[in-house]
Amino acid sequence: MTLPADADSERLRFLRDVAELEARSLAQTDARLFAVPLSVAKVQSLPSDQDAAERVDAFVARLGRLQDGLTERLLPALLRWLAEPVGPVIDNLGRAERLGWLGSTDEWLLLRQLRNRMIHEYVKDPVILADALNAGHAGVSMLLASARAMCNEVDARLAPGPSRSG
Repeated sequence: MTLPADADSERLRFLRDVAELEARSLAQTDARLFAVPLSVAKVQSLPSDQDAAERVDAFVARLGRLQDGLTERLLPALLRWLAEPVGPVIDNLGRAERLGWLGSTDEWLLLRQLRNRMIHEYVKDPVILADALNAGHAGVSMLLASARAMCNEVDARLAPGPSRSG
């Protein structure tokens, strides 16, 4: 069996580092935005509370960036590196769930839908936005755990030493 080329390993390390950075940024923004429960009244005040509005924007953007980065870049690269089949997103997520890197494909997809609601309902309905933001906040721990699991897998597979096989 041939081990993946060094360029593939370097790309995987890079994607791992990006995921770790994005996870850290999301965790920090999540902690600041949800230091107190996010109420409908707080969401209604966003047009006049620039600091809170920027935190909401950062939260939605960082949540999306991390989820997209894991789904579209790190997960497929990790699967390829492990000589696992790479296919449609739903198949890749199912494989990640079976490998223990993802708690639930259904929860992952629900979080994706919530993110879309956070973006599209931002100016329309503060009740829907507050519900979506709070549900997104509840999904952050799952997303961070998945990022950690994939990063740990990369670390274990690319650990320095005479053999990179697992």
